[in-house]
Parts: sequence; C-alpha cells; structure tokens
Amino acid sequence: MFNKDIYIQRRKQLSEKVGSGIILLMGNDEAGMNFKNNWYPFRQDSTFLYYAGIDLPELAVTIDLSSGETTLFGNELTIDDIVWTGPLPSLQELAAQSGIEKVRPFKDLAAVLKTARDKIHFLPAYRPEHLVKLQAWLDIAPDQSVQGASKDLIEAVVAMRSYKGPEEIAEMEKAVDTSNAMHSHFMHVLAPGKNEMEIAGELRAIAIAAGGDLSYPTILTSRGETLHIHARNVPLPAGAMALCDAGAETPMHYAGDLTRTAPVNGAFSGIQKDMYQLILDIQLATINACKPGVPFSDVHRLSGELLLEGLKSFGIIKGDAKEALSLDAHTLFFQCGLGHMIGLDVHDMENLGEQYVGYTPEAPKNMNFGWKSLRLGRALEPGFTITVEPGIYFIPTLIDLWKSENKLSDFINYTELDKFRDFGGIRIEDNLVITRDHNRILGSRMAPKTVADMEEIQKQRVI
Repeated sequence: MFNKDIYIQRRKQLSEKVGSGIILLMGNDEAGMNFKNNWYPFRQDSTFLYYAGIDLPELAVTIDLSSGETTLFGNELTIDDIVWTGPLPSLQELAAQSGIEKVRPFKDLAAVLKTARDKIHFLPAYRPEHLVKLQAWLDIAPDQSVQGASKDLIEAVVAMRSYKGPEEIAEMEKAVDTSNAMHSHFMHVLAPGKNEMEIAGELRAIAIAAGGDLSYPTILTSRGETLHIHARNVPLPAGAMALCDAGAETPMHYAGDLTRTAPVNGAFSGIQKDMYQLILDIQLATINACKPGVPFSDVHRLSGELLLEGLKSFGIIKGDAKEALSLDAHTLFFQCGLGHMIGLDVHDMENLGEQYVGYTPEAPKNMNFGWKSLRLGRALEPGFTITVEPGIYFIPTLIDLWKSENKLSDFINYTELDKFRDFGGIRIEDNLVITRDHNRILGSRMAPKTVADMEEIQKQRVI
C-alpha cells in the first residue's frame, strides 16, 4: 500500500466530484477453478485498490457523501480460517492502514444499501459475484448492472485515475523494468525448435520472481499476424519471426505491456529486416508525436500514413498514401489500435467504458474496421501513461476477402501482396508517460529493439 494519506486524499477528491449519495466500491472475491477452494490467483478490483489499497478478497467500501463517513465492510478471520491462512491483519488494522474510519461486518452491507434514502453510486459490474450481489442488494437485474451504473461515479473515477501521480509512476517504472527483463530473456533463449509455451513459462517466472505476476496472458508466437494468440504447445520454426507481447504486474498491481518481434534464427532475413525497420521507424515517429494536446487518434492516423508510404518500397502500395489512408487502406495491414491507457489495468479502466476513458462526447470513437479497436483517441495530457505499439499483420483470410472484392485495387497491388501471405506479423511496443512538454519512455532499461542490438543479444543466446 501507499501511505494512508494518499488514499484519504483520493477518497476526499472522489467525494467532491460525485457530490451526493452513497458511493459503493466493491472488492473482488476468490473464484474457484474446479471446486470452491481451489482458487484462481486472486486479483483485487483496480478501482477498489486505487481508493482503499487493501489487497484481500470479500471486502467493500462505502462513502456516505452526506456525513463524509467511509466504512470498510468485511469479515474477521475465524479460527477455522486461521488454520489455513495463518494470522492476518484484523479489519480494524486494514482500515487504519487506508485511513478508513469505520469497520462493519460484511452482512451489514445489505441492510445499509436496502434502507439508504440517497442515490447509490456503483461502477459497471464485470465479475459474476458482483452481478449477484447487486441484484440482491439493489434489486438490479444482471443485464442492468452496466446500464444502471452511476455515470457521475464513472466520470469521477476516470478523471482521477487517468492522471498518474509520482507514486504510481514509480510503480510503473518497476513493472516496465521487469517487463524489459522478460523481453531480453526472450531474445536470449529464442531458437528454432524451442517450444512457445516453454519460453512463455520462463518469462512468467521472471515476473513472479519480481514479486508480482503477469499483467496479462503472454502472447508468444511465430504467427504474429494473429493479434492475440497466446503461447501454444508448438515449436518455433526456423526462418520465422517470433512475436512476444508480455508484461509484468508489480505486487501493487501496476502493469507493464511491451512487445518485441525477433528472428527465431538469431538474424533477420533481408525482407524481414526491411519490414522490421519500417515498423521501428513508425514507432519512433509516433512516440515523438505524442505530446500534450495532440489527439491520439491523430497519432494513430500518422502511423497508418507512414505504413502505407513505407509499403510502396515493397511494391504492395501504389498511388497517393494520404488518399489511400482516407479510404482506410491501411486497415488491411494494421487492424488494431496504436495504443491504449495503461496503469492499474493493462488496458486501464477498460471495464468503465471506452467512451469515458479513451474518448469524449465531442470526439467519439470511429467504429469503422481498423478504427474501432483503437481504445484511445482523446487528446493526450500530462500524467497520462500509454502504450505505443505500431505493427503490420499479413492475415491471409483478410487478404483473400479484399482481393475477392478487388477492394481499393487502385492503391493495393494484390500480385505483390500475395508474396507476403505467409510473412506473419511484427509489433513493437513501449510504454510512455506524457510529460508537461513531451513524453518519456518508462523504465530504466530498455529491451533491445534496433536490428543491430537484437541480433547482437541473440548471438549470446542460451540454447
């Protein structure tokens, strides 16, 4: 936990933003994998962590905006619990660590909510146990648990969590440093015949050894054109490139999210090197474009234009790149977004709704193919922490579909494009904090990403 004064100040600011009623912050419960007490690894709700900091299951916090009183609801351990868990801090001790004034048994929460005369503000439910509890406490049907969430509370939380304080940036530096160590190891052990899951397991061990765990399931594959394909029980083929998208989460649950694409053989082929350099040049240009006041949708658009312009040298694109971009020709090669917010969640606050986190009413999301996956479009501001992750993905099924329709053939040379059907995909990703004047890449050390540095580290690989 951070110092209790941080949580006290956060709750005070939240109360001022919401104004009236009762704020309900629900912690997460344990979840059984195949029977009740064989649990998945516990992960606390990120907004609960942000305002209370207590990383234990079966808790809730209410803030009475009339009286200003904050209450922690939970259950004290019984002797039967202690036999299995050992002694843990009491609820009163946990509350004191967070600066919470009052503690009550969890069973009292239902009566408090049922008899409340003021509006109860809650966030959109994403866990089954939250759906059940809201239905019991507030008589809200499961399918209304998102629509019935408090817009005032969502907007207040987003307005606070979007801007990372110094203590949060320090945690994110740790997460990114561990993530960079994972990617350096990935390049050291990469070799033909190595199993995808074997390497992914070694990367998770690095995250766990740092005191946390993965911030999301590792994507590690020679089929990099498949955007979210997790490591499989298959060997990596010689001559291919391996795309590794992996990140660590600190013990306080701040996330890193990095991607590197490296040659399985230890050295790029000529065409691989040229295509990789194009994506690296785009990443460097788009990172440089990230400044306060610049809409991230404009940076995404820049990545598309640079990609189309660069593909001319491969004979894949012809004509005017700006005109091709206006017709979304880039989406044949770049189907996802350039980046997203990152913080306590790897896609920060995504459970609260992209329309609040990544966009504004004045600049809503473009729902066209290749744009609707852009999770962040709003103007960047100091304190935002984001990913920048351009890529190129040659998806045979998508190529066949566009070719069958002769789509945008004034700009796309399908004869040349067919030569890249089995090329795979490339993505390069780093994490930034937007500063008062520009931006800074997070982490005190960076995993190699230039062609020369990557090939050099792979000369030292452990096979």
